Amino acid sequence: MALAHSIFTPLKPLTTTPRPLLPHNFPPRLPLCRAANINRRQLIAETAAAIVLPPLLGVTLSPIPAAKAEETPLSEWERVFLPIDPGVVLLDIAFVPDDLNHGFVLGTRQTILETKDGGTTWVPRSIASAEEEDFNYRFNSISFKGKEGWIIGKPAILLHTSDAGENWERIPLSSQLPGDMVYIKATGEQSAEMVTDEGAIYITSNKGYNWKAAIQETVSATLNRTVSSGISGASYYTGTFSTVNRSPDGRYVAVSSRGNFYLTWEPGQAYWQPHNRAVARRIQSMGWRADGGLWLLVRGGGLYLSKGTGLTEDFEEVSVQSRGFGILDVGYRSQDEAWAAGGSGILLKTTNGGKTWIRDKAADNIAANLYSVKFINDNQGFVLGNDGVLLKYLG
Repeated sequence: MALAHSIFTPLKPLTTTPRPLLPHNFPPRLPLCRAANINRRQLIAETAAAIVLPPLLGVTLSPIPAAKAEETPLSEWERVFLPIDPGVVLLDIAFVPDDLNHGFVLGTRQTILETKDGGTTWVPRSIASAEEEDFNYRFNSISFKGKEGWIIGKPAILLHTSDAGENWERIPLSSQLPGDMVYIKATGEQSAEMVTDEGAIYITSNKGYNWKAAIQETVSATLNRTVSSGISGASYYTGTFSTVNRSPDGRYVAVSSRGNFYLTWEPGQAYWQPHNRAVARRIQSMGWRADGGLWLLVRGGGLYLSKGTGLTEDFEEVSVQSRGFGILDVGYRSQDEAWAAGGSGILLKTTNGGKTWIRDKAADNIAANLYSVKFINDNQGFVLGNDGVLLKYLG
């Protein structure tokens, strides 16, 4: 249907040294007037102060330098310190395909930062059209295709650029948009795909001024219409998505807000397809592996991988050292190498497609939750967290 005008981690040999002689006046005599009243601790302290040991022959004493408290460097990541207020949660990052030194990172509290050196340094970016109203925007998602880029946020705001982010234009939106915008993908010239937390998917081909629904109804409508669908927790569903992820070929996987089931959608389908979770614990997040299969995270730190590369409800658990903290996201650098991040600085790495994982213990010193792992390409990756924590991949 066409929606008019903007809807929406060997012993050493012993040597003997002559014992130094003690001074002739050891132990020191204390005045009688004080001897009766001095306590044992004071006696020891004054006795020690009165002893002057002669220096050892041939030995020069040097002052001991003070120990320095330094952070253990991460093996393959470095932290980039950002000019933002404490408490900001970073939510998304993207770079201009034609210039991978030029990128933007988004966050809460109306945070937009810009880099022109590949993410080594960042500066705040002001967009006038996002500051006209008295709102504290949460910028959720950003995407570029060529020089064309999109930003969405909450409360509902849509920004568009056609010159690699030098200038941003605000596109008006309809108050009838079902749910909050949580994801946007630039797909071509003046074209984009947008998803809301209620499962609405819209497509535009004219810079966002008109949108076409790619799905016939929201998730709530689908589940409530098919009450006998057999999906645990789906009947009379009135919640929203907690996470949604898109594959490179346009397929989506989303997790219900309570984590009791998940849904998938492929281009051409009229409705979201709900799936029972195949694990006992509730789902934290899901996403796509580099080989086209799915990864699944459960609350409490469990990691599962789907069997095969297609859509399936058959998953197997993989052992991970999460220390009991939840894993929140997985990002693939290549088909074999991936990184997982989570609560209290958990950072894990696999080099065999996810079969085994090792923890980067140096990351334990990071006092933050790591929410998102984003690889722009094989050599450029970032981990986003709360309190403005940004890690840059070194390789």
